Amino acid sequence: MSTGTELAGRLALVTGAGRGIGEAVVAALLEQGARVLATDLAFENVPDLADKYGEQVTARPLDVTDAAAVEALVAEAERTLGPLDIAVNVAGILRSSDVLDLTDEDWAATFAVNTNGVFHVSRSVARRMAVRGRGSIVTVASNAAGIPRAGLAAYAASKAAAVMFTKCLGLEVASRGVRCNTVSPGSTLTDMQRALWTASTDQEEATRRVIEGDLATHRTGIPLGRIADPADIADAVAFLVSDRARHVTMHDLYVDGGATLRA
Repeated sequence: MSTGTELAGRLALVTGAGRGIGEAVVAALLEQGARVLATDLAFENVPDLADKYGEQVTARPLDVTDAAAVEALVAEAERTLGPLDIAVNVAGILRSSDVLDLTDEDWAATFAVNTNGVFHVSRSVARRMAVRGRGSIVTVASNAAGIPRAGLAAYAASKAAAVMFTKCLGLEVASRGVRCNTVSPGSTLTDMQRALWTASTDQEEATRRVIEGDLATHRTGIPLGRIADPADIADAVAFLVSDRARHVTMHDLYVDGGATLRA
């Protein structure tokens, strides 16, 4: 793996690192010289990252819904690995349902991960970053936070909450040198995306439908004519945590091929 130096010497915490966008974020940060604390609730995939990338990756299990567990992990990391310079909130879940059929459990579980988890991690690392006068936090949200989507009310609402939380945090800690931004992907080729496709639809057909959109469900297509790769999202994250974005905070960067028409 070719390695740059843009993030050399910096330590990053990445949640949801076991697959998809999270794994791509780990790779992107490593390529720029960072060390990464890679965490995931589904821990079985995370040790593979350490095996693949060596001592630059430390793998730990983490349930972001557990505030005490988050605080314990951040404290341990700062004690044993060094100060955290970067935190990237990627952990998320999607439970699709029309609102009239949405259960209390699915609503609560979605917010527990997608919103509360972002709060737990961001609060813990921001407290330490603010004292040091530096740091960057990026939350991976969704373009669903900015445009209504049938069947995704819980997901969209939880991501919208995470976006506004991250902006408010960014406002509060800006004077102490900590930047807080969000990246909002559209359809991206991950397991979460595939879960939205019916079992009878092959990937080529499903991809075509996403790109073309669906008037019957009021879903826009993708003007750029392609579904994102996880690396597309990871590259945006890597930019926002770098010094190239040193004057960017409280920004929500859409990486969706124009799908929301920036509505």
